[in-house]
Amino acid sequence: MSQPPALSPASHLDAFLLLMAIIWGTNYAIVKSAFREIDPQAFNALRLVLASAVMGLASRAAGRLRLHEDFHTSARVTRDDWLRLIVLGLVGHCVYQYLFVGGLARTSVANGALIISLTPVVITFVSAARGKEPVGFLHWAGTLLSLAGIYLVVGRGAHVSGTSVRGDLMLMAAVGCWAFYTIGARPLMTRHSPVGVTALTMILGTIVYVPAVSSHLARLPWREISPAAWLKLIYSSIFALCVAYTIWYAAVRRIGSARTAVYSNLLPIIAMVTAYVWLHEPIGRTKLMGAAAVLCGVALTRSASARPAGVTGVRQS
Repeated sequence: MSQPPALSPASHLDAFLLLMAIIWGTNYAIVKSAFREIDPQAFNALRLVLASAVMGLASRAAGRLRLHEDFHTSARVTRDDWLRLIVLGLVGHCVYQYLFVGGLARTSVANGALIISLTPVVITFVSAARGKEPVGFLHWAGTLLSLAGIYLVVGRGAHVSGTSVRGDLMLMAAVGCWAFYTIGARPLMTRHSPVGVTALTMILGTIVYVPAVSSHLARLPWREISPAAWLKLIYSSIFALCVAYTIWYAAVRRIGSARTAVYSNLLPIIAMVTAYVWLHEPIGRTKLMGAAAVLCGVALTRSASARPAGVTGVRQS
């Protein structure tokens, strides 16, 4: 009896990116519900502290055990590396987190998902403009097809009101921060591991973030917080920050920023399925068409990155 074919490295990476999308897709509703008991900025400060501790310990353990290069590299952190790490920590873990959580607290999940879905377009555009990561026609087609599908999934659930405008603007600024962080960290990935870079930038960002929101922590009613809210905080910290961030940057290192970013288009679909399973929200024909468009767009973009550079004109990374 013949053995089943082994999964290729690309198949493994796709599986991990799907896991990342599931974690982040479910994280929206989990974080939003936790805000009923915990102030948004206090919630974020606590999860950043926990995530920083876990990532720091994981990075040290990986160094001692000399694990795979995705977890540890022996390259020395230079002065230029430290400067880049400090900037990325401030932008990607301090400013971004403040804007993301603050924006999500002020607007609907539908608005948030629709705005955050602009991330692949922004990253693709910046990557192409900088010329560091050439983007071909198939990648653009897949990105735009996915974006159109996302609008069919959540666009009609989005709304603009006086109370949501500020939140929407904060999320738009957060998209810019995340694009900067993703593209800016890639040069570090040529010499350092995703776990190490994530750990250092997270710790540096948290050092600035926690004092900045200390007043929110001081007003927190610790004894009134339910065990369920603490579990949500732990899930969001360990999985949405530690696990998903590591997968994100392992993929950035292997296939580039623009191609990795396309997988974030799956988040609204995950959120839709989660709402159907847990909340029994109906899924109509339009949403199914949108989901199909997103999946086709992701597949188109992934196939473009898998083809030889001579065929697509896109440099393999």
